[in-house]
Amino acid sequence: MLVLLLLTANTINIGADLGAMADATALVTGLPSAIFLLLFAAFCAAAEVILPYAKYARILKWLTLALFAYVITLFLVKVSWGEALTGLLVPKVKLNAEAITMIVAIFGTTISPYLFFWQASEEAEEVENHDDRHPLRRAPEEGESELKRIELDTLAGMAASNLVALAIILTTAATLHVSGITDINTSADAAEALRPVAGPYASLIFALGIVGTGLLAVPVLAGSAAYGIGEALGRPVGLDRKPRKAKAFYATIIVATGIGALMNFSPINPIKALFWAAVINGIVAVPVMAVMMLLSTKTAIMGRFTVHGPLRFAGWLATAAMAAAATAMGISLFGAA
Repeated sequence: MLVLLLLTANTINIGADLGAMADATALVTGLPSAIFLLLFAAFCAAAEVILPYAKYARILKWLTLALFAYVITLFLVKVSWGEALTGLLVPKVKLNAEAITMIVAIFGTTISPYLFFWQASEEAEEVENHDDRHPLRRAPEEGESELKRIELDTLAGMAASNLVALAIILTTAATLHVSGITDINTSADAAEALRPVAGPYASLIFALGIVGTGLLAVPVLAGSAAYGIGEALGRPVGLDRKPRKAKAFYATIIVATGIGALMNFSPINPIKALFWAAVINGIVAVPVMAVMMLLSTKTAIMGRFTVHGPLRFAGWLATAAMAAAATAMGISLFGAA
């Protein structure tokens, strides 16, 4: 059930990302968005199936630079930094059903279930692709250096992602919100709305950021769904395998990307779909995190790498916070109904 929810949320995310990429490109070029939608979907699926893992991983790493387009956009607009800092440190929050649901959605985009599948699977493939690295069960002496590398990678990645998220929030707050523009149906609508209030350069860079982010996100979403489905069914998985050696794995990538693309021809609002996909992620993350914490604290499974001390406390605290938010959302929504 959890894997099916993961597949559903990821497919919705894929559809919203592909639609945003197509709309943003159409905004820049003036050509019909449907053409770009199909091209982006075909490119993302084909690249993930055809390219060897090592080459594909390098492409994804370089694509992360596209995220800083949002940071550049922030410095192209006029921001009241005093007001922004006050709002950041002393937020005005009304704990009604809508606000609590938004909190769950934010949690779902911060600690998304698909990241667990993707990061764990990619770590395993990295080991297979480097002769000097070995599974820790066979070479526990490599554990300290490997865990330090993973810790540094995670801290740097989370810092960068939160910086980008903050840049997007401040940019939209300083431009669209103050201008009374709150009804945004697509990401391209946001880029277009920026033009009269922030100038053409901000609009263009924001649109390019949407495309770059989508090229990074779609393969990760499709790949993590494929890892989840394949491992649940006990089928061979891995981007380093040839397609004929992992048919179910690559079929999931193609089908998820295809269904996501077709969603854009339906009356579904992509922004609302993206929002509710984030809510689903926020709910699904709770049992996934609980199981992860239970497994990581068992010596029979983790051996000398058992999670303990402050890290164990922080892990359970994060799990409890996610669970509390999801429970509060359920109570508030059912109570409102």
